[in-house]
Amino acid sequence: MNYDSLLTSLKDSGNFRSVPADSTSAPLIDFSSNDYLGITDRTDLHHQFLSSDVAASMPFSSAASRLLARGQDCFAGFESLLTSAYGRPVLTFNSGYHANSGLIPAITDSNTLILADRLVHASIIDGIMLSKCRFMRFRHNDISHLEQLISRERPGGDNILVIAESVYSMDGDSAPLEDLIALKRRYPGISIYLDEAHALGVEGPRGLGLAMASSSPEAFDVVIGTLGKAAGSVGAFAVMNDTMRDVAVNRARSFIFSTALPPINMAWSTFILDKIFTMDAERAHLKQLSRRLADGLTPISATPPPASHIQPYIVGDSHKAVALSRHLAEAGLKVLPIRTPTVPPGTERLRLSLSASMSSADIDLLIDTLKSLL
Repeated sequence: MNYDSLLTSLKDSGNFRSVPADSTSAPLIDFSSNDYLGITDRTDLHHQFLSSDVAASMPFSSAASRLLARGQDCFAGFESLLTSAYGRPVLTFNSGYHANSGLIPAITDSNTLILADRLVHASIIDGIMLSKCRFMRFRHNDISHLEQLISRERPGGDNILVIAESVYSMDGDSAPLEDLIALKRRYPGISIYLDEAHALGVEGPRGLGLAMASSSPEAFDVVIGTLGKAAGSVGAFAVMNDTMRDVAVNRARSFIFSTALPPINMAWSTFILDKIFTMDAERAHLKQLSRRLADGLTPISATPPPASHIQPYIVGDSHKAVALSRHLAEAGLKVLPIRTPTVPPGTERLRLSLSASMSSADIDLLIDTLKSLL
């Protein structure tokens, strides 16, 4: 491979990336973080946790994989908390990427057909590729297209794994979960795998996600929750039945062959999730901010954005997206550009990500600044 040519091509197309450094000037209002509940900067919660007897006794490393490590009580406590909340067994993974890349190959075989929404996350695509299963993509949130594929490929729905996200990370829209439930009833052989990475903490009863807000949470055979976003921690978990959990423990390579998360992190995750269950005020404030932003963006957007904590402002060109991001930073707003291949060519954008720590004035400043730059 000619690396110089590759990098030159990326620069010419406006798609060259580098790791951003922290600004040495005044802090920017951050519209690019996934810290949806504002937990990352909650020093009161940090101090409360760190001053507890539990935190004082926790090691800073597991020093082995979950199957070999000692001191499993922190994992058992975390999984017990979520098992009580979801009513089903839970297994912890090191990250959402580890969950998707390890679990999908573990629960499928050569007879499985995978049908995935066209906009699912890269970690899901990598998990599908590792599974070596036959797979197809259905048009985004298009249940009719999904059913056409089912009817054509396997009319009975046997050994089909349908994969979707409850809230999509780049568009902020939600999957039609009730339609997926109805589809599963028509084709009993279907299993549904739902990634709730961007819904956990924000959506559903007690912030447990949109599956738990649906008419039949049990219809979703696997539910993935990610702790590095609204939960302000690290790691991920999968909700599933006992049999699937046993299969994952025995077959998910990302679980078997990775050093387990540090016990101190698991203790923090347990502590903070218990707090998140009661953060209805933060969730209500976030929804109010989301509606305010959507109302402000609609007049200047080609497509009205969803009233979600994630909203895209489509620019359609990488160079323009980078330039617009730079001008927003000069106005005190951190809004990083999202470019190909993260999004399809022609849909390059600013991804506007909201936090409950923001104010209405922050939203108004973003809207007014954007309008002044157009």
